[in-house]
Amino acid sequence: MNRLFKKQQNLLQRKRKIRRSIRGTAERPRLCVYVSNKHISAQIIDDDKQHTILSISTVGRDKKLTGTMTDKSAAIGEEIAKQATKKKVKQVVFDRNGRLYHGRIQALADAARKNGLEF
Repeated sequence: MNRLFKKQQNLLQRKRKIRRSIRGTAERPRLCVYVSNKHISAQIIDDDKQHTILSISTVGRDKKLTGTMTDKSAAIGEEIAKQATKKKVKQVVFDRNGRLYHGRIQALADAARKNGLEF
């Protein structure tokens, strides 16, 4: 079996396992994070209504974020926390999307916590 195919299958399996137990509601929506090689995006989702409350990404931004991917993910975490408080969302369930809670994911989560989101 191809090494990259196996790696992708393992990620998909972890993602499905996590999503079985995590569910976003109106009181505590789900903060879902996606990390690619060049960009990072985060969404706050209400799974009961199947509705995305808020979405932020580094793709196609007017002001370019500079620095490493960890710096960019911290900036996205700050911004999503600020916009979530404007939409009166204070508590979220964190969905790391099958990734390890390390590096970029951790930087985003820590920045969101500093700016008022509760996990």
